[in-house]
Amino acid sequence: MRRVLACMAGIALLGAMLLAGGVYAWLAGVRAAAPPAPVLATSVEVLDREGRMLRPFALADGRWRLQVEPGDVDRRFLDMLVAYEDKRFYSHPGVDPLALIRAAGQMLLHGEIISGGSTLTMQVARLLEPRAARTFPAKLREMRRAIELEARLSKREILALYLALAPYGGNIEGVRAASLAYFGKEPRRLSLAEAALLVALPQAPESRRPDRNPERAAWARDHVLMRLKATDLYNAPEAEFAARQPIPRARLAMPMLAAHAAEAARRERPAAQMHRLAIDAAAQMRLEELARERVRELGTGVSLAMVMMDNGSGEVLARVSGADPLDAARAGAVDLTRAIRSPGSTLKPFIYGLAFEDGLAHPETLIEDRPARFGAYRPRNFDRDYQGTVSVKQALQLSLNVPAVVLLQAVGPQRLASRLGQAGFALSLPPGEVPGLAVGLGGVGMSLDALAGLYAGVANGGQVHALRDRMDGAATGGEGTRRLMSQVAAWYLAQALAGTPAPRNERAGRIAFKTGTSFGYRDAWAVGFDGRRTIAVWVGRPDGQPVPGMIGREAAAPILFEAFARLVTRPAPFGPAPREALDAQNAGLPPPLRQFGRMAGKDGANGGPKISFPPDGASLEHLAGEPLALKVSGGKGRLTIFVDGVPAGEPAQAATYFWQPSGAGFVRLTVMDAAGASDSVSLRIREPADTAGTTGLLSGR
Repeated sequence: MRRVLACMAGIALLGAMLLAGGVYAWLAGVRAAAPPAPVLATSVEVLDREGRMLRPFALADGRWRLQVEPGDVDRRFLDMLVAYEDKRFYSHPGVDPLALIRAAGQMLLHGEIISGGSTLTMQVARLLEPRAARTFPAKLREMRRAIELEARLSKREILALYLALAPYGGNIEGVRAASLAYFGKEPRRLSLAEAALLVALPQAPESRRPDRNPERAAWARDHVLMRLKATDLYNAPEAEFAARQPIPRARLAMPMLAAHAAEAARRERPAAQMHRLAIDAAAQMRLEELARERVRELGTGVSLAMVMMDNGSGEVLARVSGADPLDAARAGAVDLTRAIRSPGSTLKPFIYGLAFEDGLAHPETLIEDRPARFGAYRPRNFDRDYQGTVSVKQALQLSLNVPAVVLLQAVGPQRLASRLGQAGFALSLPPGEVPGLAVGLGGVGMSLDALAGLYAGVANGGQVHALRDRMDGAATGGEGTRRLMSQVAAWYLAQALAGTPAPRNERAGRIAFKTGTSFGYRDAWAVGFDGRRTIAVWVGRPDGQPVPGMIGREAAAPILFEAFARLVTRPAPFGPAPREALDAQNAGLPPPLRQFGRMAGKDGANGGPKISFPPDGASLEHLAGEPLALKVSGGKGRLTIFVDGVPAGEPAQAATYFWQPSGAGFVRLTVMDAAGASDSVSLRIREPADTAGTTGLLSGR
């Protein structure tokens, strides 16, 4: 009786299929009135600078569905898919009458449904509009929708919809998400075994899930290989080898490189489906591996962060915050690359840079490292010892505190803070506070990425780029470069930092670098650069608790050197010395630069030299070929004029000195007397709007 009923059902189905063929012309009539092409919701994706996946985000309902085009998928997989599912895909109009008749015949012969006669287009229609049951009316609606899709979309677009929608078990949809989940790679290059498995799974995605039913998944894969053995897609030895390959027995986590940077990009543009960051996935992966290795050695609750930048563009090539964004014990959810912390001694180089720019000091200038008091403030070195008379270069390399504060007093804490702020990296001070001498020793706040940006400016000849996190948008803080210090000062600084003694078991001279430790052992820093890139490292507790004995040289510097070793085979050299740089030993320096005097600074009111014209902040119009006047009064003994830190002449005392600007732009003039007292002004040189009969004119600030 069951056999008779099955035969009757088969005859009925055959009649229905023939009826479907009869109404085929009617279905074709809907093509002109077909609805618009479907808009498919896909996961938000964050990509690196080369378009490689950093991190996708699941849809609101938890599904993984990634954008994919046929060109993103292995060609042999596509050929196998069409050959297995719908061999007339490229010729039928959405419905394949021959497949429907074959399906009806199989049911009539076997008494059960063997195949449904669905085309790939019909499967797409069913995936777009899931049916409640497999009924004849539902089949007709599916056929109608398939023809509508064919009317609106090309075969490539329909295939792309299938590749994105095909179910692969659980919350995995689409071949790209499946390839990442089961094989840990993009589907551009699939082995024969992998391609066959991905062809087979959508037929019964839950019962064939490799992570739950590996035996059934293997049977389905081998069935595909057997069905297609008559094609020329592969040969028998390949098929035998593929059938011996193991089935993946667990799902892999979706990529999560640069997790915090990806989150920030998504927050910045919540409506965007695709984000393209400046991060380099390969560099990011290596630094994250380094973080995972080193964080285990740092102690309970201690974390680390790293930022890597391109000196010439300001592009952030890597951001690493901790070893695991899910590690609550180390505040893994917090982006420590942007956290404001005390930078310790890492701001000292910028004091020296401004001193070089102002002509107050040269790397070979001698300076005293002895106990000193500045009002109620009495700085002491980290080791509580003093070195006596040292060169300025040695004072920086040894990170001596007293010379740094002496130079900061001469440069001016407010001027240091203003210059860093003008460069786009403002210091963080408590409300109502003004910069004081403690700024030079870390009594201020700054983020790791800002510190990396400043050091990249030193490596870039004194020109700072705003941080660029994205390739698909403007840099943070605007485009172009800003002056951090003169090119000569930056070169002096880079050469001095390149001579800093390397950490234990590391080779000196590979990079220029500086370490720092904040008060109370709360933050350990190391920032280094070569001619192309800058890497900054921070180590500490995210909650700000002290870590006794943790210092930058021992906790952060080894990580910095290891980061360069993993990323750079041979560090890029620094550029040649600027033409204006003074390459001389101490004895060959101009007399005022041989020893930094106790009266160094703006001492015009105390008998030191005073620039009476032009005033500080003036804007001068300059006609090419015409000299500009610099009027100086006061001072002891011989005076020396510096233009952007480069000696430019020796006027007589209380005299007028004529100098020739090199062009339009900003310039700093400094006069220093034989006792080391000095005065400086900053000017802007402008080309006159109308050069006819124009001489140098003074305008307002």
